[in-house]
Amino acid sequence: MAIAAGAEKQVGKLVIRNLGLVVSGDLDQPLLDADTIVAEGGRIVAIGRQADCDTDGARVVIDAKGCAAIPGLIDNHVHTVFGDWTPRQNQLGWIESCLHGGVTSMISAGEVHLPGRPRDPVGAKALAIVARKSFGDIMPNGVRVLAGAVIPERGLTEPDFAEMAAAGVKLMGEIGLGSVTQAEEAREMVAMARRHGLSTVTHVGGPSVPGSSYIGADVVLAADSDVCSHINGGPTALDQRQIRRICEETTRAVEIIHNGNPRVALFAMRTMLELGKEAQLTLGTDAPAGSGVQPLGMLRTISLLCSVGGAAPERAICWATGNVARVRRLEQGVLAVGRPADLVLCDRPQGSDSTNVLEALSVGDLPGIGMVITDGVIRVTRSRNTPPAERMPERVV
Repeated sequence: MAIAAGAEKQVGKLVIRNLGLVVSGDLDQPLLDADTIVAEGGRIVAIGRQADCDTDGARVVIDAKGCAAIPGLIDNHVHTVFGDWTPRQNQLGWIESCLHGGVTSMISAGEVHLPGRPRDPVGAKALAIVARKSFGDIMPNGVRVLAGAVIPERGLTEPDFAEMAAAGVKLMGEIGLGSVTQAEEAREMVAMARRHGLSTVTHVGGPSVPGSSYIGADVVLAADSDVCSHINGGPTALDQRQIRRICEETTRAVEIIHNGNPRVALFAMRTMLELGKEAQLTLGTDAPAGSGVQPLGMLRTISLLCSVGGAAPERAICWATGNVARVRRLEQGVLAVGRPADLVLCDRPQGSDSTNVLEALSVGDLPGIGMVITDGVIRVTRSRNTPPAERMPERVV
């Protein structure tokens, strides 16, 4: 169930003990030799063996009962609008529902689903600013939402990007969702955004919503955005020749999504691993979409890549956490001292033919989530969306 709403941070010390497994989110060391995590003021202050950690004076103590801790998942591709409502499916509470699927952070790829979305430069700029400010001081049920991604429209100028940056806008939405669709104009738009500190993305594949465009490899590579969005289609994928070309030539992040082509997701993953570009892999859902809202979309994508694609689960979790954090310049996403205490306590689901949560992902099962924490505050206990976990963490103090 959901425990709390808002953006409050833990006051005092949080101790999580008796962990059976700790996945860091860092590709350099994905598994940690630890059974205890300590946080104060919403940040991690110690990870290790309980005997080596200062656990005295804890305000909150959680007995993990042998379950695993992983970083809160970061959905690298969502389409928020305002608040916890999506006009795409006329659904309330979708962000909170994703929290029950282990998602603690979301990054907007453009508020494209707003009814009557303005398509002129003034309107595009205004929408980005108000969306950024709307989510700036709230965390729906504790989820961090980085919103306000300006849709690239012809006519946006350098002063427009300067104004948006001054107002706190940090994102540009997908090249291809607005009127900017050609290689040279895409390159210029990305360059302007980048000069003002905005993180940028480019749509890859066929049109997604009315008014969007087909974007092939030539435009993707010319734009040189920070993220090649949904390499496996959003939802329609490019042919494998173009996908391989993007994987081979880009120096930027490559994103695999839930709401895309699963066969091409596996092809793109294998290609990036073959090329030695694992550090560039990121994961998202591209939800809400025509196929709905998938609260377990991030977990299902990890499970697909592991059980069918053969990826190591502890590394695939890094693609959904630490890799995204590095590409998007975020503090969360890695369980390490000094980082925000955003984490998920989970275990293999009851009845699974596996021994722990990583093995469960390898055989195609979804983890059972027993607790979700952001900023050191318990937000969820016993997820309403995942299957029940074999072992459940318990707050003892």
